[in-house]
Amino acid sequence: MEFSSALLQLYGEYREQLGNFAQREATRLLTERQWRRRAGDAAGTRGHGRPPNITLETGPGSSGFSHTSSVKKTRPYSKCQDCIARIQRYIVTKLGEDWIFLVLLGLTMALVSWSMDYASAKSLQAYKWVYGELKGKVALQYLAWITYPLILITFASLFCHLVAPQAIGSGIPELKTILRGVVLKEYLTLKAFVAKVVGLTAGLGSGMPVGKEGPFVHIASICAAVLSKVMSIFTGVYENPYGYTDILTVGCAVGVGCCFGTPLGGVLFSIEVTSTYFAVRNYWRGYFAATFSAFIFRVLSVWNKDAVTITALFRTNFRMDFPFDLQELPAFAIIGISCGFLGAFFVYLNRQVVLVMRRQTALTRFLTRHRLIYPSAVTLIIATLTFPPGFGQFMAGELMPREAINSLFDNFTWTKISGPAHPPGLGRSAVWLHPQVSVYLILLLFFVMKFWMSAVATTMPIPSGAFMPVFILGAAALTGAVTHTVSTAVICFELTGQISHILPMMVAVILANMVAQGLQPSLYDSIIQVKKLPYLPELGFGHISKYNIFVEDIMVRKVKFLSPQSTYREVSNLLQSTSLKTIPLVDSKESMILLGSIERCELQDSCDWWLSAERRVYLHNQGLHSPGSKGKWDTSFTFVDEEAGEENGGKTTEERNGPFPSPKAPDCSATSPEGEFTPS
Repeated sequence: MEFSSALLQLYGEYREQLGNFAQREATRLLTERQWRRRAGDAAGTRGHGRPPNITLETGPGSSGFSHTSSVKKTRPYSKCQDCIARIQRYIVTKLGEDWIFLVLLGLTMALVSWSMDYASAKSLQAYKWVYGELKGKVALQYLAWITYPLILITFASLFCHLVAPQAIGSGIPELKTILRGVVLKEYLTLKAFVAKVVGLTAGLGSGMPVGKEGPFVHIASICAAVLSKVMSIFTGVYENPYGYTDILTVGCAVGVGCCFGTPLGGVLFSIEVTSTYFAVRNYWRGYFAATFSAFIFRVLSVWNKDAVTITALFRTNFRMDFPFDLQELPAFAIIGISCGFLGAFFVYLNRQVVLVMRRQTALTRFLTRHRLIYPSAVTLIIATLTFPPGFGQFMAGELMPREAINSLFDNFTWTKISGPAHPPGLGRSAVWLHPQVSVYLILLLFFVMKFWMSAVATTMPIPSGAFMPVFILGAAALTGAVTHTVSTAVICFELTGQISHILPMMVAVILANMVAQGLQPSLYDSIIQVKKLPYLPELGFGHISKYNIFVEDIMVRKVKFLSPQSTYREVSNLLQSTSLKTIPLVDSKESMILLGSIERCELQDSCDWWLSAERRVYLHNQGLHSPGSKGKWDTSFTFVDEEAGEENGGKTTEERNGPFPSPKAPDCSATSPEGEFTPS
């Protein structure tokens, strides 16, 4: 009977649920670890890892240990601490670490997003109020129109430069590099978070054509990284380095979700933009956190009476019963192809502006020494061209970015508007009408001017993104061409609430991606190439043949290297003939096993020290070398254990930090006929 029950267990009969067993084991391990920690704090290493004051009692008539033995533990802490620990274990067990982390992340980012929108909106209101109060005084209006954004952009640039220069730009290119396994210092720190939030709020409040989504992805990733460190205090799950990628991926989804209130598009955008692959286990994490964050973000808007109820951020009122005709599908395809070419040109223009500013000329050296001149000059030019009584009257320069989106989504037929009198109900859309200029010419000027303004403004040294400026110019298709994503269509659906145009919009977005991927990399990959970040971009459309290229086809075979057997002459020739900043160190010339690398400056300092008079004086004082006598070799790749030296009465011991051909050190004065000597 016992044998049959053993066979049943062997072939898959489980006595209990695996999840219950895992929870019980996790609780046991956590309790033991807490006991060891408290025991170590109270009485050192008492009991060799066993909880202190544990007595084992057996039942009557039994000898030794039995299954009915009971364990009595004395607890050296108070009842309040015990109660807190029990509540903590109950919350973690019932709710789970993931749920707590995701709720805190979503809540935090919703509050940050709403606060930034509120502050930037108040700033724009003050901007328009100052301009309106000076009506009739054109000179003062112009001065106020250019001074206000100039102060905010200069402040944002200076604040980021002083607090955290890593906060400059979008942040998505660096995040893509981090998710590929590269460690970029100071990009996910609290200082970068503060600089990004403050700088981005000032940039959005200035009215310049800069976006929020890219920087907000970086902000959410920083928040997720910092929050994971806080959560590791209460539970050890977030100490696992392998879960760091999952945390950052969820942070990206939350960043897009609470930026516009688009959780579905946020998760898809994070998959397309930041990840080489996406683990299925992160789907529910991303959707839950993004949905919760978007919900809180929209609830705060209703609470602040910015909206009546939870609706789309840019609600449209196009007809739903008959959204488009079948004959209009070719027109949507033409729009997609055109946006593909325009998106590729936008990426090219943005990259060329950056490359021009990085060329070593007198102008760039001057701008490098005076960092605030470039953003100030760009702001001055853009503000001057958009001044409403000036050239701005021909391109709706009075409209701020969000006002331009709401106005462009208005359902008006411009061909039916004629005459000097404007029909009632136009509202802000009336700025597109001019008594002497056609509305179509104004729309064309708006597109052309905002196109290059957005490409140039995103190169300023402030936190800025290009998603929203490009979205204003062409909506989903142009944005998808610039970012090489299809999820922009989903984001557009959630932003407008207009899902009836899903088929033509997907046709336009896919065609725009096909054209753009064959011409230029995405905007984020372009920035990666300009910044020379250690990131291998994906092969674009039409480059499948490059998958047949092997590493040996492009690798350098004549590698400059050093080994412990290298002579001084070889080291000197290597330093003189190459400009390598880091030189590889191998085990031997035969095996070529890489041990590490040596910085060029450190190697040069070592060579200078070896031939210096200070070294000879030092060796003479130590009694290791004297003229006409032989001393032992004093320098090698060694490791000095200072702590061990203190314990041994001040005598330091040296250990070799690497394999050497012989344990015997050669003679210091032994040189080759050519004047070479070989270190050990």
